[in-house]
Amino acid sequence: MNNGHSAAPTSPGELLRLLRDGQARTRAELATETGLARSTVRLRLDALMDAGLVTDGGDDAATGGRPASRFVFNARARAVLAADVGATHATVAIADLTGEPLAVEELTLDIADGPDAVLSLLVDTWRRMRANHDPAAPIAGVGIGLPGPVEHSTGKPTHPPIMPGWNGYDVPARIAADFAVPVLVDNEVNLMSLGEHVRCFPNEAHMIFVKVATGIGSGLISNGQLHRGDVGAAGDLGHILAPHADDVLCRCGNSGCLEAVAGGPAIAAKLRAAGLDATSNADVVALVQAGSPIAGQAVRQAGRDIGEVLAAGVSLFNPSLIVIGGALAQAGEMLLAGVRESIYRRSLPLATERLRIVTSQAGANAGVVGAAAMVVQHTLSPTVLDRELA
Repeated sequence: MNNGHSAAPTSPGELLRLLRDGQARTRAELATETGLARSTVRLRLDALMDAGLVTDGGDDAATGGRPASRFVFNARARAVLAADVGATHATVAIADLTGEPLAVEELTLDIADGPDAVLSLLVDTWRRMRANHDPAAPIAGVGIGLPGPVEHSTGKPTHPPIMPGWNGYDVPARIAADFAVPVLVDNEVNLMSLGEHVRCFPNEAHMIFVKVATGIGSGLISNGQLHRGDVGAAGDLGHILAPHADDVLCRCGNSGCLEAVAGGPAIAAKLRAAGLDATSNADVVALVQAGSPIAGQAVRQAGRDIGEVLAAGVSLFNPSLIVIGGALAQAGEMLLAGVRESIYRRSLPLATERLRIVTSQAGANAGVVGAAAMVVQHTLSPTVLDRELA
């Protein structure tokens, strides 16, 4: 059987790629679109129908004569297990093969409890959710986002600053011991970027997603694909040197990092110094929403600082869209105004001519949608799928 390396959509996996747009097609239409013989189309469809990935979506009686069957992608053929793990909480989901969450739960946890405790909690939660949801659907794979650097090729965290005991831990092996399926792991901001891209901005080929919360990170979509860089370290915006921040110490050990002046804790500290009661990101957002001018100014200044560092990225990368997400994005226009101010002041007119800067649309589920999308992109890629069907 063909392994998906040919140019024409000759393999079952290539044929499924065509059908994944959700549109029902007859054999004749598929033959016309692919240039394949009808007998070949029939063989490919049989393989996909045996796997449950394509169903006969009813008849097309409009043409008169004997109605032709129409074939359609079956997104419920498999379940995807997804988790977006933060420092103190996780969003856990079961999704279908479009990456759409079918069931979602929020968990409270402490990432510092270590991989065994945290991953066991995820496994138990998925088991319970599956029992309540659709225990019959086979699992396609598991996708997990973690709050630190991850070597995507192995799924192992690499020197994560806020994850004691996780460095080099084989996350996929631990999860695969419970679910014998592909397990993919990535940095949570990468997955938030992917979720935002596939769910809300699928037509933007060049996009930067920025998460502003306790830490500051970013994810890059380049040519419509998540850009991870050589070892998965692309997008580490928070530890770029910020202007006017030379001596401020950062938790990474360096001084002058953007995160150390514009992250949630830095803003809260400024507000406390001004006599306001602010310890958490939520406190900062609440003060801005309540109309506190001091809080509004502090958040806007953080936006300016983020914008100054982002402006270099705009000149280097030339995105058409920047999406601002994370807990502090809920402070709304104040943060965005600061970001826009710096970027438009610092970047060349050509680079900003078509640039839009907006707030996250996918919201709290961006990470699990991205984790599910990562699994779907892998397991339904023609190379992987054709190997499975062979």
